[in-house]
Order: sequence, then C-alpha cells, then structure tokens
Amino acid sequence: MSFFISSAHANEAASGAANAAAANAYGDYGTIIIMVAFGLIFYFMIIRPQQKRAKAHRELMNSISKGNEVLTNGGLVGRVTKVSDSGYITIALNETNEVVIKRDFIAAVLPKGTIKELE
Repeated sequence: MSFFISSAHANEAASGAANAAAANAYGDYGTIIIMVAFGLIFYFMIIRPQQKRAKAHRELMNSISKGNEVLTNGGLVGRVTKVSDSGYITIALNETNEVVIKRDFIAAVLPKGTIKELE
C-alpha cells in the first residue's frame, strides 16, 4: 500500500512544476487578452442582438396607428380602433368585441387584408 502513496507524491510534484510553467506561458498580458476576447464574444453574441431586437420592437410600437391589423402576444388578431397616449390601444376583434391592451403586447403589425383571409 505504501508504494501508492509515494508515487502520488511524485506525480503531484511533477504536475505542480508543469502547472507553474503553463501559467507563465501566456505572460503578464495573456490573461487580459483572453478576458477581452471573451468580453467581445459575449457582447457580439448576446448583448448586441438583444439591443437590436429591442430597438425593432420600439419602432414597431411607435408605428402603430388606427386601422392597422395587429397580432398580440396572446394570439389575438384584430384591427386597431383607438390609440391612446397613455400606452393602451383598443383592438376590434370583430364587429361586436373590442379589447383594450397595453401597447407593449403587440407582437406584429400584419399586412392589410389579413383579417378577411382568416374569416
């Protein structure tokens, strides 16, 4: 059993020297360069696309006007009948039903005539 212990100590000493050599392989600026590279990857893969989607959604919200046919996040399709400054819009689902929702819950503005195609 004692021969296992001695070989473990020998491997530990050898791996400690190898780790010390590997740590100095990048030099003083290597770690900083790697961190900057990961930061750039994180920015271009996650943050920038999210900002572009948020900007497109803001532009969509500002472009909504009376008469547009819209699709809500809940799946309702209707025609905008009233747009208020407080952030709410009224959507006519058919001739008799109207729904008031917050402007942020519009998923898409549909092309004209979409409601007639669905009927």
